Amino acid sequence: MSGPRVRFAPSPTGSLHLGNARTALFNWLVARRAGGTCILRIEDTDLARQHEGSEASILEDLRWLGLTWDEGPYRQSERLASYGAAAARLVASGHAFRCFCAARGEDEARAAGHRDPCRGIPEAESARRDAAGEPHAVRLRIPSSGPDGASLRFVDRLRGEIVIPLAQLPDAVLLRHDGRPTYNFAASADDAAMRIDLVVRGDDHLTNTALQIVIDRAIGAPIPEFAHLPMVLGPDGERLSKRHGAASVASWRERGVPPEALVNGLALLGWAPPGDATIVSREELVATFDLDRVGRAPAIFDPAKLEWISAQHIRGFPPERLTSEVAARLVEARLLDPAHASIPWTSELAELLRPTLATFDQVAAQAEPVFHAGGPLDDEARAAVSGEEAKRVLAALASSLAHRSIPDAAAWAALRAELQAATTIRGRALLQPLRVALTGRAHGRELDRLLPLSDSGHRALPDRVPALDARARRTLEGLA
Repeated sequence: MSGPRVRFAPSPTGSLHLGNARTALFNWLVARRAGGTCILRIEDTDLARQHEGSEASILEDLRWLGLTWDEGPYRQSERLASYGAAAARLVASGHAFRCFCAARGEDEARAAGHRDPCRGIPEAESARRDAAGEPHAVRLRIPSSGPDGASLRFVDRLRGEIVIPLAQLPDAVLLRHDGRPTYNFAASADDAAMRIDLVVRGDDHLTNTALQIVIDRAIGAPIPEFAHLPMVLGPDGERLSKRHGAASVASWRERGVPPEALVNGLALLGWAPPGDATIVSREELVATFDLDRVGRAPAIFDPAKLEWISAQHIRGFPPERLTSEVAARLVEARLLDPAHASIPWTSELAELLRPTLATFDQVAAQAEPVFHAGGPLDDEARAAVSGEEAKRVLAALASSLAHRSIPDAAAWAALRAELQAATTIRGRALLQPLRVALTGRAHGRELDRLLPLSDSGHRALPDRVPALDARARRTLEGLA
């Protein structure tokens, strides 16, 4: 591939966060749009922060999203020898030095502009102490000047020129005293080894970029281009986190948001397609994505907007896929046996639910009125049928249903007219008791669609979908 070489480099410290997933998506889109290479690298050298199973879950989420990679996954834990060798070369060239005080606390005194006292130790003494086995870290020797004088300058694709005085950069640790690399050193060494020429990541890495450029220059590596994405914030303007609810890919996956809907929603976090369309397919994203259209302002993640996007994608599902997704949730809720997942009736139920589903975890609740058995009611539903007039309606309903079915909307209309004539009750006073008796709820979908489906469901699955007359009787008995 001749396009840019980009990388997504998560740390296995938890679930794949939506902000990181957005970074993965943008890297993937850059590579796919330009015929480049997308590399997956697992940055797993910080043992204290790693969570067991985290890497596997990240890979699973990426595959579910369809964000495949061309190389990798590479793991930094498998490349430790290369970091040690690179650090040794930097010490030999004078671009780094051994820090013997780091064994007491290698992260101490890392304030901006800190110059570690060990940088003044003569190399002969430093080498002697090393040979004697004295514990030490390796620190970067920040130069007083560089190609741009006393400041470091680089051009960010999204933010323009960035200028950082070298005097503000600390003599950062490259290798800890146990030989493990720090983030900045491993990232720079790996980007060089993997020939990364464009780094697309969050703008919380801006301060790291300056150090990494100094490291790149020290090891003689080409400096990649950088594009720092705006942060992803919650609706309250604070950095997106668990307190905002579902902040991980796994949580939205469990809720039943289709992967293409989540990809669509993530793409709109800081980027707008030509024409400012909201519903965008994966193919359209690949064809139109451009880093130059990414804004500088923080992106606001709106869960309600993602649910709306999800609903639009669900409405466009082919019937077979919709039925499969709906059936899986019904089986999970024990409303349906696996053997019935592909029968025509299940497809009819899926089509009934299609217009109102935003996420597939809503399936069981929305389908429950079709499976309603009669009997116990919530307070609102019970209040709707507690009066004497409502009980007369229920008694007439149970009697009428004993000798008829409701195969279609016309049959339901005829039953409704018959009950109105028999009870002299009309309007809401008639319809709400009927709804409660037959669905268990005071509100819901159109009865002329629900009841024929319940009726045909009883004929197809009598052990799962109770008869309508039985529902009416049980509801009436429950009020006695």
